[in-house]
Amino acid sequence: MISKTKAFFTVLVAVVITIVVTTAANNYFAIKNYDKVIITDDKYIEYETMKDKYNKMEYIEGFVEENFLYDIEEGELYEGALKGMLDILDDPYSEYMTEDEFNDLIEQTSGEYSGIGVYVSVTEDNRIVIVAPIEDTPADQAGLKTGDYISKVNGVKYAGDELSDAVDVMKGKPGTDVDITITREGDDGVEFDFDVTITRDNIKIKTIKYDMLEDDIGYIRITTFDQQTDADFKDALNDLESQGITGLIVDLRYNPGGLITSVSEIADELLGETIITYTQTKYGEREYYYSDKDKIDVPLAVLINEGSASASEILSGAVKDTGSGVLIGTKTFGKGIVQRIIPLADGAGLKLTVSEYFTPNDINIHGVGIEPDVYLEMDDDVLYGPEYIDEDIQLQRAVEIINMQ
Repeated sequence: MISKTKAFFTVLVAVVITIVVTTAANNYFAIKNYDKVIITDDKYIEYETMKDKYNKMEYIEGFVEENFLYDIEEGELYEGALKGMLDILDDPYSEYMTEDEFNDLIEQTSGEYSGIGVYVSVTEDNRIVIVAPIEDTPADQAGLKTGDYISKVNGVKYAGDELSDAVDVMKGKPGTDVDITITREGDDGVEFDFDVTITRDNIKIKTIKYDMLEDDIGYIRITTFDQQTDADFKDALNDLESQGITGLIVDLRYNPGGLITSVSEIADELLGETIITYTQTKYGEREYYYSDKDKIDVPLAVLINEGSASASEILSGAVKDTGSGVLIGTKTFGKGIVQRIIPLADGAGLKLTVSEYFTPNDINIHGVGIEPDVYLEMDDDVLYGPEYIDEDIQLQRAVEIINMQ
């Protein structure tokens, strides 16, 4: 089992106090009356500062609503102010979400939603980039690829800091169409644009696929790490082990990441007794994730590429640092920071970058990625997986390496 420190956020919403007696010390304000609250000078200054901030906000909101030329929906300014508070952080992974947006996020981590089926992120130059299309979804069938940039949705340009808005437009009812303008780098290094119309569908993410390869080598592909992934991985591994596998290949190619709890449970099956990863806040506070001594007793190979991000890199980094297996493929994406999801009382929510994670050897790979032990590049248009093993040279190499052990 995984042992880790648990942290809880507590929001103090109300202040209650009844104070009887006081003293004449200068440290206190408003004394003797039972209908008054006694606070320190510091707290009073804090209260006045907060009051000034909200008075300013209330004044601007009222002035705009009364004088702005065009109509404003009720609550729009307030929601905009909350979004702006997170936007100013200049972090594409931190955001304030309305109730609808927050529900969409919860939907995605549960493994089912309606849209085109693509994982996206934001580049340093503020563009929306496809980390990976989800297998067997409309985006995958339309030919969208890792590294493609989403420039427009339904004819409207979107920059990286408008990621949530773009995602909202790409989602919709099954059977409806959405027009996407894709910017792709050609073989000559020159970018070109093309338009594609994609029909939305229910996206049911099957995060685990597995098979038995030649020489009794087990193969498990993990497409993302959601709430169900670790249980499905254990079922797949148990089935393969019951068939007598001689080695195991875990395929993390184009896996954009997911839940740290999920990937830690999977790592626990593979590593033996070790640190899997730890996170660290700006205050130096650490939270460790451990693996126990029980592990598979066959050789392990892990397939990675530039679409392997975040939680995929936690698993890849732990395998590499502990020598538990061999990494094969190309350098990973390089996302080494952790977001915390915070539900709010009114149904809205926050997603905030609160820590960075480190591999067992104290390496933070954010913006750097993880280099494979065996570097082997494949053409972008080559299909991969057991059904395409004749073309999938990375998978072929993994089989060879396991057979040599």
